[in-house]
Amino acid sequence: MVVNQEIDAHVLTRVKRLFVIKTRFEAYLIIFALALGAMTRGAHYTVEYPGVGGYLLFAATAGAVFLGGAKILDALRYEREAQAMERQNADID
Repeated sequence: MVVNQEIDAHVLTRVKRLFVIKTRFEAYLIIFALALGAMTRGAHYTVEYPGVGGYLLFAATAGAVFLGGAKILDALRYEREAQAMERQNADID
């Protein structure tokens, strides 16, 4: 029974790693997917709400992708810096 729990824990950690953004390339792929969906939604907004309102909503969807993408890239940089600090502290000790 203990072996099954260890295997289950190992499988869960491997599945969780699938949902962690590790590289800038992965981040760019995710940002691209977000942008594609946002632009599609924005295009629907221009059809659903003709005029200035639709274009403002379109711009809002694009802006949301810019903000989200910047946050993703910043988080990757902060994680990399934190890991470097941990390594540096481990070398000092």
